[in-house]
Amino acid sequence: MPPSKERTTIEVRSERAVLAAARLPDSLYDPADPFGELRALAEQAGAVVVGELEQRMQRPQSGTYLGKGKVDELKQLCEALGSTTIIFDHDLSPAQISAIERTTERKVLDRSELILDIFASRATSYEAKLQVELAQLEYTYPRLRAMWDHLERIVGSGGIGGVGTRGPGEQQLEIDRRLVQRRRLELERELERVQGRKRRAVRQRNSERFTVGLVGYTNAGKSTLFNTLTEGGAYADDRVFATLMTRTRAWDLGTGLEVMLSDTVGFVRDLPHRLIASFRATLEEATHADVLLVVLDVADPACELQFQTVMKTLDDLDAETAKMEDAGAWSPPTRVIVLNKIDRLKDNRELLVWQQRLPDAIALCSLPPIGEEPRPGQEKLARRIRRLAEGDVRELTLRVELKNAKAVNLIETQARVRSRDYEDGVLIVTAEMSDRLLRQLRSLGVATPGHGQVQRAGWKGL
Repeated sequence: MPPSKERTTIEVRSERAVLAAARLPDSLYDPADPFGELRALAEQAGAVVVGELEQRMQRPQSGTYLGKGKVDELKQLCEALGSTTIIFDHDLSPAQISAIERTTERKVLDRSELILDIFASRATSYEAKLQVELAQLEYTYPRLRAMWDHLERIVGSGGIGGVGTRGPGEQQLEIDRRLVQRRRLELERELERVQGRKRRAVRQRNSERFTVGLVGYTNAGKSTLFNTLTEGGAYADDRVFATLMTRTRAWDLGTGLEVMLSDTVGFVRDLPHRLIASFRATLEEATHADVLLVVLDVADPACELQFQTVMKTLDDLDAETAKMEDAGAWSPPTRVIVLNKIDRLKDNRELLVWQQRLPDAIALCSLPPIGEEPRPGQEKLARRIRRLAEGDVRELTLRVELKNAKAVNLIETQARVRSRDYEDGVLIVTAEMSDRLLRQLRSLGVATPGHGQVQRAGWKGL
């Protein structure tokens, strides 16, 4: 079947697929199971994986990425297994996709398109749907265009057409490009409006509450941990990209302290750059949280590769956020490494290696408690976050206008009040309070140490 009839969609649901890859010297993959992650991604997209093929190379071929003989072998494998789709474990150019499809007569997808297909099938919120459509439009459109054959001129000189269509004519490709450009601008404007509102909500919440973000590789157990620590509500499943939207709930740490915990979308190796860009607001919780819990699945054989991917992604996000923020107005979140799924380890050797490498990491099981007994590590995690949330505690005397009801409420509910007096619409309060609370009060216009009329308890005069 001609490829022009095949390459009209990136969906692979119910299609028999062969996985292919060129293994280069700098390729990132798990040697124990080279196609393990791509197989999981393909199956989550609905494909039926029937075969695998790889070639070790020093550098990819410019025309077909794989060598010509390997592409011919790929065609034969597809014919033998009845495969209609080929999925590559890396990105391909539109020309490479076109060349491989002409040779194999099969639909060819690269890794990024497969991930986009999964995101499209899982997107439920209005914002996520906008993000996915924009990412697909920017990444997939040129690849689909390379396969389409309706590039003939609609009306040429001397052709037959309606009023206003005579003349040199116009290629269908040019019309499509204008339509795509128009739709892209519409999506960008609407997404900026939605994300702008969300950014304001996130920053407002972060200024009022201590916030913690759960980040990590896809299927590392973030949503399970989220449901265990909070009232839950996040969809948790043993599959990649189970979570595609951020969910935030209160986490009670005991002693009257409550923080906000957010579950975020999982990272993955070689995530499409445009997808990261369009999902920035989804990760807003992570970039502006006070603390990030970096969840690592120590029971996964590819744990090392996943750890490198997550840390690099976070470093890139921090660098991008720092450029967008005012100087001195933002600092990177504190990172706490969580060694998850220790209950799945056959022995503790792997865990000991990670604990020696990351002495401050917390090993735990993210499953809900059995009865009243919490699972290993969960209490230790709560103590660590409690210590970070409280910060340095000191006793201060502040003057707060009574009309500043939000500031007064914060002091009464989050500080340990020693004394209070009232004077001409002003509350004069002496209390023990954390640095975190001081920052919140400062954002509400209250003078705090180094920012105006502030007195430590015992000082004379206000």
